[in-house]
Amino acid sequence: MTTPAGINHDNLVRWFDGEVGGLDGGSLTFELITGGRSNLTFKVSDGVAAEDGGRHWVLRRPPMGHVLATAHDMVREHRIISSLAGSGVPVPGIVGLCTDSEVNGAPFYVMDFVPGVIVRNVDEAEKVPVEVRTRMGESLVEVLARLHDVDLDAVGLADLGRHEGYIDRQLKRWRTQFEDATTREVPGVLETHEILASRVPAQQGAGIVHGDYRLDNCMMSTGGEVVAVLDWELCTLGDVLADVAGMIAYTDDRTTGSTPPPTSIEGFPDAEGIREAYARHSSRDLTHLDFYVAFAYWRIACIVEGVYTRYAAGVMGDQEDPRLTAVFGQRVLDVAQVAHEAASRLPRVPSR
Repeated sequence: MTTPAGINHDNLVRWFDGEVGGLDGGSLTFELITGGRSNLTFKVSDGVAAEDGGRHWVLRRPPMGHVLATAHDMVREHRIISSLAGSGVPVPGIVGLCTDSEVNGAPFYVMDFVPGVIVRNVDEAEKVPVEVRTRMGESLVEVLARLHDVDLDAVGLADLGRHEGYIDRQLKRWRTQFEDATTREVPGVLETHEILASRVPAQQGAGIVHGDYRLDNCMMSTGGEVVAVLDWELCTLGDVLADVAGMIAYTDDRTTGSTPPPTSIEGFPDAEGIREAYARHSSRDLTHLDFYVAFAYWRIACIVEGVYTRYAAGVMGDQEDPRLTAVFGQRVLDVAQVAHEAASRLPRVPSR
């Protein structure tokens, strides 16, 4: 099997042998699971048949080429996952962290491979029985509420980020990234920013914000339970209602471009269902949740504009596809319009 880009096979065999042992000079195989626009994730196997005790792991490393250093911090991801072990939030077990770029060209960390299914699209979702989809939806919200209730001091994450002013910081961050990335006029984005900035609700304490919590960022059991929450690269501390709103926004096919999200089919909760389920599992006041939903749409538009700009500039290498460029470009316009409409309906809030 050809070793994929981003993997130094011989160095990693030596590193794994030191961390997990038992390789005895044997080989490893590496299979790219996800990558390209985000951190790269590889399934690692020791080449032994499952019935003979074969072992599997998952390796995460930054993408190739130039990236923002703070956006792909392996040490930070490793710390978050390690800290949440035993917290009630299902995460993979951690094998080890390597910060020596000489080993594999960039820092990386390795987790246990958690068996289960990741439902990434409608075709995969349709293979799941309706009653299991229903349980998946409920479990997703249950686990999210559990994450938001984690005692920051107890797990040692109280200093992961600033506690207050989360939405203000996010508005500033994504507006700056949008302005730095875009090379065209995108109606509504800056106007929506001004509306949102003037109507930010008071934050209800601080908790762990996953930053990209949705069905395809969780490993699910065949019975419908979340067995591992994945992809922690955007995690920080702040206003946890942003996560709830993100789940809601991703039930809307306008946020996913030309392909309906897997949660759009029967069994998964719709926007109102997510709101109701979170209210059952959390004591937080959801009066101003519509603000966070408008913010979630706006943030998606800003993020995807950066992806579109990279495709349009021809810097995505072997991923370049004129059809994808057009899809990303139109997706930004659609989501920006939804965000502007949602923000324009928001009531004004008392001065903070």
